[in-house]
Amino acid sequence: MAAILIIDDEPGIRRTLAAILEDEGYKTQAAEDAILGLEILNREAIDLVFLDVLLPKLGGMEALEHIRRDWPGVEVVVISGHANVDMAVRAVKLGAFDFLEKPLSLDKVLTICRNALTVQKLRKENQNLKRIAGGARNEIIGTSGEIENIRALIRQAAGSDARILITGENGTGKELVARAIHNGSARADRVFVEVNCAAIPDTLIESELFGHEKGAFTDAVSSRKGRFEQAHGGTLFLDEIGDMSLSAQSKVLRVIQEQRMERLGGEKTIDTDVRIVAATNKDLSKECALGRFRQDLFFRINVIPIRLPPLRERAEDIPLLLSHFLKEMGGEKTEFDAGALDFMTSYLWPGNVRELRNLAERIAVMYNGNRIDRRGLENLLLKNPVFAAGSGTSAETGKGAAQTQVPSALPSDLMALNYNDAKESFEKYYLEFQLSQNNGIISKTAEAIGIYPSNLHAKVRKYKITTAGPAGGHGEKD
Repeated sequence: MAAILIIDDEPGIRRTLAAILEDEGYKTQAAEDAILGLEILNREAIDLVFLDVLLPKLGGMEALEHIRRDWPGVEVVVISGHANVDMAVRAVKLGAFDFLEKPLSLDKVLTICRNALTVQKLRKENQNLKRIAGGARNEIIGTSGEIENIRALIRQAAGSDARILITGENGTGKELVARAIHNGSARADRVFVEVNCAAIPDTLIESELFGHEKGAFTDAVSSRKGRFEQAHGGTLFLDEIGDMSLSAQSKVLRVIQEQRMERLGGEKTIDTDVRIVAATNKDLSKECALGRFRQDLFFRINVIPIRLPPLRERAEDIPLLLSHFLKEMGGEKTEFDAGALDFMTSYLWPGNVRELRNLAERIAVMYNGNRIDRRGLENLLLKNPVFAAGSGTSAETGKGAAQTQVPSALPSDLMALNYNDAKESFEKYYLEFQLSQNNGIISKTAEAIGIYPSNLHAKVRKYKITTAGPAGGHGEKD
């Protein structure tokens, strides 16, 4: 049953429209001004709004702008007793479905109402088809036991509203799993809102999450809905939640507990109905012990943990993944000989599935032959500016950024070495990899792996690992 909101300051109009629409089986609500109408839209799922132009407190055209911005899926029919062509044109330009003059015609009201709801239904069906098509494109590829276990976890967890924490290295597909959970849930026809907590400055994260009222801070020239409000009824994906400030963590915890919130600078309480899926490449248990992540929030979001394995732990999926990516990019005719396949499954893929996809794109764009041998594949992989297998080259990460030697390959005879030599070979590879993940910054890398910077400096010197800083020195001074 469609829900219709009538916003008009004339009680007679509200009663007449409500009676007409309810006789046709629609559910109606009414508001005498736009402020009350917007509050109803905040609380209730509304499909169609009949909106008067001349209203007290907030004009109909201003209200129309709010509705189109904050509730883009809601259709709006503007009504007025003082209509003219300019007003009708302006209303349609602002996104109104249609414009009706008073006195209202019963037939016109019902015809426009049916047409508007039909358009809305078609739009939703189109969005669902796009979601299904997107799900096919973003299918979780692989036949390994690890991937089968993850699929089973997704099937079990998706149908509930339980909060989920996805962990794994960068490039393992955490967003892909989050979307699969949303698409398999009862909220699949509602919004999926993503927030990259690492990409938003600490000073803006709370405004981004909770929204703000006009004048809440210097640049708040108008009110704005936050991501929690945008995700109402759907799924909120908090990516890289381990990078969120403690202040924001505290407020997120409160919203999860109470299922309500206030915008920055606001006093009105807003109900929130969101399913939280979070992801991180950090060990949050360790972050809690170090005081960088709230333990109570960790317990709240870690109801169902899903760990994504790095690509090196599911090497049997590599040929299937590469074939899938090549097909996407038009390079599906490319074949790989036994040597190339052996190289791919023995390479450690520090960039995980993302690195493999980049390789597939490089093959599709740059390789002219139909068959690739081991040497050809190594040459293509060496062109990767971030992770070059055994190249010993540097990766520049922006103007003036530190340059770091990328991980060299582990010796193929590692298992034949004595204990000390094997340990040193792995330690050198491990440190090169961790430094490459942290732009060659000694203090950041030491913090990430849990050792003192002075100890890391000593190991860098011992293994002659290059961490040339922007001034050409030996990394930073700690």
